[in-house]
Amino acid sequence: MKRVRQQVSHIARRRAAAWIFTAAAVVGLATTPGRSSAQQASSQPSAAAAPDYSKAEVHILPVQGNIYMLVGAGGNITVQVGNDGVLLVDTGVAQMSDKVLAAVKSISDKPIRFIINTHVHPDHTGGNEAIAKAGSTIAGGNVVGDIGASAGNQAAVIAFQAVLDRMSAPTGQQAPTPEGAWPTETYTTSERKMFFDGEGIQIIHIPAAHTDGDSMVFFRRSDVISTGDIFVTNRYPIIDLQRGGNVQGVIAGLNRIIEIAIPAAIGGNDVLQEGGTMVIPGHGRLCDVADVVFYQEMVTIIRDRVQDMIKKGMTLEQVKAAKPTRDYDPRYGATSGIWTTDMFVEAVYKSLAPKQ
Repeated sequence: MKRVRQQVSHIARRRAAAWIFTAAAVVGLATTPGRSSAQQASSQPSAAAAPDYSKAEVHILPVQGNIYMLVGAGGNITVQVGNDGVLLVDTGVAQMSDKVLAAVKSISDKPIRFIINTHVHPDHTGGNEAIAKAGSTIAGGNVVGDIGASAGNQAAVIAFQAVLDRMSAPTGQQAPTPEGAWPTETYTTSERKMFFDGEGIQIIHIPAAHTDGDSMVFFRRSDVISTGDIFVTNRYPIIDLQRGGNVQGVIAGLNRIIEIAIPAAIGGNDVLQEGGTMVIPGHGRLCDVADVVFYQEMVTIIRDRVQDMIKKGMTLEQVKAAKPTRDYDPRYGATSGIWTTDMFVEAVYKSLAPKQ
């Protein structure tokens, strides 16, 4: 296993090296422009920089087995199709619901039976209400009368309990989302298992990672993992401290993906190549395990650098000035938008610093 991990790590580094060196030559590593005062004030994702979806289109990418990937509706959406119906992982932003439904119907004419939410953020749950209403649940057994009618009038929405808690405001405050968008089924254990469209599905909870309600979804027969925002390819991981996120949980989630995924090999001689278990990130391109290994190593290295600076007594501003992300900024860094490099460093620092 150690040898396989070393080979995967080598593939990941080699794949990333060309991109990093090219980007570094273009943008340089020395200076980072300043952020606005609003961005400097908080390490939370900025809603003000949300993209305009009025002209966006949904693109369909076949992955492998029963699985497709939809891109362009906010967060990536995973689609499983088969004789039992359609299962979605996440639903994108609300504005794109009609286009998401059209894309799903172009793949399968079966009804949408299940939606699994990987976490609470609206770029992954915004389409819940409209897309769930367009589906139908398989109501079983002795479900009759009005209960039977209502039980099957929309797709079931499954999520970790914390997602429902945050969407529904159970403390009595006004709910931040409409009731029709709430999960209809929740779980509170380390994982939930189901069988649908001819394959086993594991819904795996990763505590205190991107948020406190993260789930990854592993389609066992198709050999595809849908990660939510624990793993993305287009930026540093968003660590939503306000909603229970922590850099240690992100690393634990990335490690879990690597444990589950199996890289492709030529014959039986452990000579690795691209492929094997495919990984659908929360944002960005389709990946295999080598991409996850590189990302996990990056987050771990930065975590260790910040931890060392904290042990030396450095303040948050001193850590930011030391640029612990410098060598990775050409690939993942940003000085504007919903998640900047400074926001990431601040979130890592606050994840690790002793609580006052």
